[in-house]
Amino acid sequence: MKRVLFAGLSLLVLVAFIVLSTALTSWLIPASATSKTPTELDGTESIAEKFAPETVTKSAEDLLRQVDALYRASTSEARIRMQIVTPNWERTLEMQVWSQGMENTFIRILAPKKDRGVATLKLEKEMWNYFPKIDKVIKVPPSMMMSSWMGSDFTNDDLVKEASLADDYVVTREDEDGTIALTLTPREQTVTVWAKIEVVVDATTLLPLEQSYYNERGEKVRVMQFLETKDFGGRELPSKLEMVPLNKEGYKTVIYYDDLQLDVTLDEDIFTWRNLKSRFK
Repeated sequence: MKRVLFAGLSLLVLVAFIVLSTALTSWLIPASATSKTPTELDGTESIAEKFAPETVTKSAEDLLRQVDALYRASTSEARIRMQIVTPNWERTLEMQVWSQGMENTFIRILAPKKDRGVATLKLEKEMWNYFPKIDKVIKVPPSMMMSSWMGSDFTNDDLVKEASLADDYVVTREDEDGTIALTLTPREQTVTVWAKIEVVVDATTLLPLEQSYYNERGEKVRVMQFLETKDFGGRELPSKLEMVPLNKEGYKTVIYYDDLQLDVTLDEDIFTWRNLKSRFK
């Protein structure tokens, strides 16, 4: 029972979608793109072709919002694997994740068998976990959003994006050779454990390459890399997210996006308590 409650308090850090409900559709096509022909705007046009003209003029805030909503759109559905590696053990979770904008997320674990059916529902600022073995829903308080999920190196907030980096941090931009460096410092009203976050973005594709987190002493404590870009429905996105805590040797958590569909039609019952509590066989 204690293990179940512990899992409930840490569950919310999961999935894309969530490593890897959370997308790129919120990267608005510049107004100048409306003058392009249908051929120029078809599904074969690359991210670089769409956004390169505005790379120099895009504000730091606009770039951060693009990173913030990387794996989200008006709606999204994803299949994800999370590999948790420690010096003593390793485990892999498989899950399905649905999202609706930045507000709503639903996650259901598919494997391993002992965790199958465990689910998470986020509706705007409120979140709950459902544990089928005890048929109980547990609400996750805001104070637990920065806790790790299921022993992983991702936090609850990493997965379900309860907080918006663009809203909670002041951001500055520095252009370097082939990359754009964004430096984030928390706003006065922001409650967070991070004193600074650094995001490195590819200047051509506008995709993130690396995200580093610093504590109040100015020490870099964890690094997330965005790897293995793949095509998801005509959009190139990193399919692998690797989080490494720098103060824990031999630990890392990797999220793999096996499938990602953006701007899909979702059943209106997905983001409901009824779905959260439904038995999953």
